[in-house]
Amino acid sequence: MAVLAFPGVQLLDVAGPAEVFTMANVYGARYDVRIVSAAAGPVTTSARVRLDTGGGWEELPARLGTLVVPGRRDWRAAVADPALVAGTAALAGRARRVASVCAGAFMLAEAGLLEGRRAATHWRLARELALAYPGVTVETDALFVRDGDVVTSAGVTAGIDLALALVEEDHGPGVAREVARELVVFMARPGGQSQFSARLTLRESTHPAVRRVMDAVGADPGADRDLTALARRAGVSVRHLSRLFRAHTGMTVGRYAESVRLEAAQALLEAGDERVDTVAARAGFGSAEAMRRAFQNTLGISPTVYRARFRTTAPGGSRARTTVPG
Repeated sequence: MAVLAFPGVQLLDVAGPAEVFTMANVYGARYDVRIVSAAAGPVTTSARVRLDTGGGWEELPARLGTLVVPGRRDWRAAVADPALVAGTAALAGRARRVASVCAGAFMLAEAGLLEGRRAATHWRLARELALAYPGVTVETDALFVRDGDVVTSAGVTAGIDLALALVEEDHGPGVAREVARELVVFMARPGGQSQFSARLTLRESTHPAVRRVMDAVGADPGADRDLTALARRAGVSVRHLSRLFRAHTGMTVGRYAESVRLEAAQALLEAGDERVDTVAARAGFGSAEAMRRAFQNTLGISPTVYRARFRTTAPGGSRARTTVPG
């Protein structure tokens, strides 16, 4: 298991998968885990922690089981290094399977390894990956995606999810489950990465009619948004508005309105103590059940679970108490 390291690499992208594979050895696996770089010696990570890679990648065996390519937040700097890209491509050619963590997908794409494939990356970077490499089909919500012998994962800690999946593939669910228990993580994390993104990312629209509708919906998510009234506000016909909106945002007016209501509900759940049915009414959902369906369909979890997961880090979902001296 060769985990690539290079200047500026995100520390957890390297350490997360390496720890999973190393822990798997405690439960019967026999992974030879090596963190390697272009040349022997230390590599300074994004956290300013120096990793001693021990040896350069020329010291690796002729055949590799798995190559893991971590990411760097400034992915452009990574892919602008021709030696790093060429080395990644060469190592991938010697590996039985290749995996990337977070922005590591950009390195694989630059090396030509994702052309015509489906892939995942951090939700903030998904649009950039799709624009920079049109031949890649980017799945924006997945924690990790496998396409043939290439596996790509979402942001940072999703590298742990990916590594656990590889352990399960190699040694069965029993070993993977023991590793997950030891590391106190989900063996299969519920939901996709959209539940962690702050806002649904839409293509920016400069068309005045579309912008007027988007601004109207965003200004008051709870208001009743009749399509005829919105079209009148935009100064176009209903049919023309529907056509324009889909062309400029990739979704219908109704789907956009629901996404804005969902964002409003998320904010209310995170910030307050209101009942779920009150939040549903304020956010513009017709009922608590309608809001629950929207959460389940988009985020993979219920509003109640969302509130418990994202409102606080205190155990049990309760707010931590703060005592002010004096």
